Amino acid sequence: MHELKRLTILAGALAVAWVAAPAFGQAPSTTPDAAHDHAAPEDGFKRTPAPADAYVYIGWPNDNETVHTTHVHVWFGTRNFGVAPAGTNKPNTGHHHLLIDTPLPPMDLPIPNDKNHLHFGLGQTETFVDLPPGTHTLQILMGDADHVPHDPPLMSKKITIHVVGQDNKVSQAH
Repeated sequence: MHELKRLTILAGALAVAWVAAPAFGQAPSTTPDAAHDHAAPEDGFKRTPAPADAYVYIGWPNDNETVHTTHVHVWFGTRNFGVAPAGTNKPNTGHHHLLIDTPLPPMDLPIPNDKNHLHFGLGQTETFVDLPPGTHTLQILMGDADHVPHDPPLMSKKITIHVVGQDNKVSQAH
């Protein structure tokens, strides 16, 4: 009976570790990727190559869209390029960063993580953002395993949206 209890506890611990492992995927990788030779600038980071035909876009909202809620649904995607969690060193993959009301950051440093640079390091392709009424800009910038933009950088068109209405937490239908 003692052996069965020990095996049950061990199996439970392994199951928890297996389920929790993706949560730790956002840690920067420490192993350099030898598959490319994009030399690091003297004071920057080594950039991961991206295919020339890769395309990144914001699917909703559309450019110059007026949304009637401050709780705005945003979805985004890629073509000819995969989405993978942060920390994943796999060729032709990365994860989204949503830039809100801000210019592009330096391309040879990790993308900042603040209210204007939202990280989607688990591979998410949509979100809700709370924006005050007014005009706002949105842009997607892909980051590699370490949150550094690719070479060449993969970014969507910068779009402008107009937020009107109350803080009602109801998403705009589309």
